[in-house]
Amino acid sequence: MAVSSSAGKVLEDIPIFVWDAWLALVNLVLPNKKVGTVVPHGNPGFEGKWPDFVPPKEGDSRSCCPALNALANHGILPHDGKNIKFTEMTDKVRTTFNFAPSFCLFVPTFAANTLGKNYKMDACDLAELSLHNGIEHDASLTRQDTKLDPDQGKPHLPFVHGLLGSATGKDKDGNLTLTEADLSRFSGKRRAEARATNPDFTLDKFHKMFGSANSSTLLTIFGGKVSDLEPFLVEERIPEGWEPKIRSPMGLTFIAFNHTVLKVENGIKEEPVVQAVPPEGSNGAA
Repeated sequence: MAVSSSAGKVLEDIPIFVWDAWLALVNLVLPNKKVGTVVPHGNPGFEGKWPDFVPPKEGDSRSCCPALNALANHGILPHDGKNIKFTEMTDKVRTTFNFAPSFCLFVPTFAANTLGKNYKMDACDLAELSLHNGIEHDASLTRQDTKLDPDQGKPHLPFVHGLLGSATGKDKDGNLTLTEADLSRFSGKRRAEARATNPDFTLDKFHKMFGSANSSTLLTIFGGKVSDLEPFLVEERIPEGWEPKIRSPMGLTFIAFNHTVLKVENGIKEEPVVQAVPPEGSNGAA
């Protein structure tokens, strides 16, 4: 049964990736969107004008995904984060962040499948997406592991500040930016720390790639710019005036995205966490 189910899933995904390849070809032919028009006219965020940011209140549902939380915090998705159709996630992520429609179909479909739900018919609360080892995984760059903090709906600020503080790049205007090497280095640090501190730590090959994909959006969609990423990751707020850095007419395809993802993942070196050894004769007291 498991084999047939897995085979059926592969067959289900093939048309999405064929579509993605076609979209990548279209991106090569058509001109990029003009600056200021990446978010389509008539949608929240057009010309960098975003709906008011309202932090979540008690009882609102939030997830392990900063992007979906930001959409809810700005009312682009329902602010309470509840009963959101998977198809609505596809639409709002597409228009807000300029991911390709193939990308925006695949990820919510995968999320629906992990929850045992139907992508076309069903809905979920954002918190449901934090199901462990679904789209949520250990060694996140912005969250404690579920074992250590079951509430995945809020960022762990020491991790976020550590990530942003690891930036070594500069863009053409001199703004501080994260680089692929920065993400690889910080990801390796997080994986080593999580392995050392979480007795139930797991991170299979799929979730390693998924984690590197999540972090790579910081470079592609956000251009790695720290001043934009700080409100996005700390408050889960979209900065006023911001628009996606990807201006491809069909959005960011898997084919284009995987170039960055593979460079980040292949650059990760998980260094063991070394515990300090007290000097001989010391009882270790401060």
